[in-house]
Amino acid sequence: MTHSPAPGFIRTNDGVDLFYRDWGSGAPVLFVGGWSLPSDAWNYQMMALSRQGLRCIAFDRRGHGRSSDPGRGYDFDTLAGDLAAVIGTLDLRGVTLVAHSMGCNEVVRYLGRHGSARVARLVLMGPMTPMIMRADDNPEGIDGALFEAFREQQLDRDFPRWIDENALPFLTPDAPAGMIGWLRQMALACSHKALHDCHVAVQHADMRADLAKVDVPALIIAGALDVSAPLALTARRTAAMIAGARLTVYDDAAHGMFVTHAQRVNADLMAFIGSGPALAAP
Repeated sequence: MTHSPAPGFIRTNDGVDLFYRDWGSGAPVLFVGGWSLPSDAWNYQMMALSRQGLRCIAFDRRGHGRSSDPGRGYDFDTLAGDLAAVIGTLDLRGVTLVAHSMGCNEVVRYLGRHGSARVARLVLMGPMTPMIMRADDNPEGIDGALFEAFREQQLDRDFPRWIDENALPFLTPDAPAGMIGWLRQMALACSHKALHDCHVAVQHADMRADLAKVDVPALIIAGALDVSAPLALTARRTAAMIAGARLTVYDDAAHGMFVTHAQRVNADLMAFIGSGPALAAP
């Protein structure tokens, strides 16, 4: 017997229950988090934008937060399918997709596979696109051995220590201990299988063909101090591959700009969403 998911959950085609939160009314904005971060990470954006008359939705990726931990399905085709399930189940139309880090791969793959019929615009923050790993046709990429060493020597041995050592490069040198602890708690609550397999997916992802299919207005926000997604390798190339994309660089921001520079991010989001079609949902 197939059971309906509990309120606040969406069931995917392969039986995974995705937790989501849905605040406000008006034109929809759907947030997709980065590696290891659930929907809670978008609190500052969702509160601010919902107060400005937007409907703000965020969900926990499979294996993250309150969603199911199926131990499978961490390739970008399946994750893009999960995103399609959220959009379809909630019947979102004219939606603005806002993604961070790994989440950028998911929304770009969604547009590549499912098209933009329901999407009004796209925001990518600290993207890991178009391709992060070194290859013959991507010689400036990062050596794949570094990804493998992280998984073998840090993720699978002492992930809490790795978080402690890398929290400040993710944020800013003066980030408060409370903020670091909050992000640490969210990351440690994720399925270890999800963390491992999502990291493998990011390592091997090639989004160049998908980026060429993006046909909606796009804003890319990047931090000049980002060591997780180096500006020249990711955001600048991503912007160049999307026709008419706008690139905004925060000179004093790293990878976690949605937290450290929340007010500026929120202002840029509102300006971008307001620059498109009317805010009223179609």
